[in-house]
Amino acid sequence: MSDTAKLTLGDIQQELPVIEGTECERGIDIRQLRARTGLIAYDPGYGNTGSCESAITYIDGEKGILRYRGIPIEQFAENPNFIEVAWLLIFGDLPSEEEYHSFAAELKVHANLDEGMKHQFEGFPRSAPPMAILSAMINALSCFHPELHELEDAESVRSTTARLLSKIRTIAAYAYRHSRGLPYMYPDPKLRYVPNFLHMMFSRPYDEFLCDETVRDAVNLVLILHADHEQNCSTSTVRMVGSSHANLFASCAAGVCALWGPLHGGANVEVLRMLERIHQGKITPEEYVRLAKDKESSARLMGFGHRVYKNFDPRAKILGQMAERLLSYTGKNDPLLDIARRLEEIALEDPYFVERKLYPNVDFYSGLILRAIGIPTNMFTVMFSMGRLPGWIAHWWEQRQNGDNKIMRPRQIYTGRNQNDYVPLAKRP
Repeated sequence: MSDTAKLTLGDIQQELPVIEGTECERGIDIRQLRARTGLIAYDPGYGNTGSCESAITYIDGEKGILRYRGIPIEQFAENPNFIEVAWLLIFGDLPSEEEYHSFAAELKVHANLDEGMKHQFEGFPRSAPPMAILSAMINALSCFHPELHELEDAESVRSTTARLLSKIRTIAAYAYRHSRGLPYMYPDPKLRYVPNFLHMMFSRPYDEFLCDETVRDAVNLVLILHADHEQNCSTSTVRMVGSSHANLFASCAAGVCALWGPLHGGANVEVLRMLERIHQGKITPEEYVRLAKDKESSARLMGFGHRVYKNFDPRAKILGQMAERLLSYTGKNDPLLDIARRLEEIALEDPYFVERKLYPNVDFYSGLILRAIGIPTNMFTVMFSMGRLPGWIAHWWEQRQNGDNKIMRPRQIYTGRNQNDYVPLAKRP
């Protein structure tokens, strides 16, 4: 194959380098395009634009492949451990036994919030969206830890990562408790990461919430499967903000804001609402699928299709199996799971969806799992943020280590007026 691509436009002829990744992905390097030709690439939504080179996550949407640092996502399903995966994403390799236990100990040490931070929650109304609180409180962390603003080596990143990963679950739990008018529960240093989070969420004074193995695995798996997904909207936002050398707290708070959008982090809430509408409206899955295919209908089949995947989202397969395991363990007969299963069966056999490559995605089952555990819907996106935090940190640190790091500054095609003159107020029509 040629190592260059040729661009011809009228009298302009330009050779552009072709770069290739480790999985044979090929891209045209247009960094010198404007300087040499006066042209820019126009790509709304950046669907065909590579903004960086990254060694963190690999996706093949056509084949339904997702790998973290080369490890297939399916290999994390049997004994899910979110902290192990977080270390892998951020620092590049699975932790040694010593590294793992040392990092886990740091998470326990840093779980508490400064007592002054607790008073910040009182400034929010009970009805405040938890995502608004989460973003604000991550930014507030930077006020309480100014010594962690400048991170230039792996050791300082590790220390800051331990604080962020540990405290985000405390912030999330306190946001939930504040919305319910419940007393805040301090982290328990005897508990592991997920059980400690659920303790802070659901325990009451003198009535501790005990997390069993199945629930712990389910939450670990939800967090792991959301931990990174290449250059999505929120991760690209973290990289964009971080390119200005904004600190890690500010960059991750911006990621939370991007994830808040219903087209990004709120999709599993929409899936659950769809399933509830079908159940409460006594509509059969077959009838709903017919409505979803009707262009005159407002019904949409939520949780199907993905911007990247043109095959089965591998995360959806794993979560579907976990939903079955969790509900079987709890003994709950959730009619929404039955509806979801039937919708999946219909869509996978219907030529309308098959031809359009609309397969179940990660959002299709994650909401059912969180609902079964008792997580309210307004906390779903907060859980997504907790899971995605390691990916944000990994990309922020990878970008900071890149010696060619430049502040991001996309171009535009101007479509406004040509030169215009200012008219004094008294002379305007």
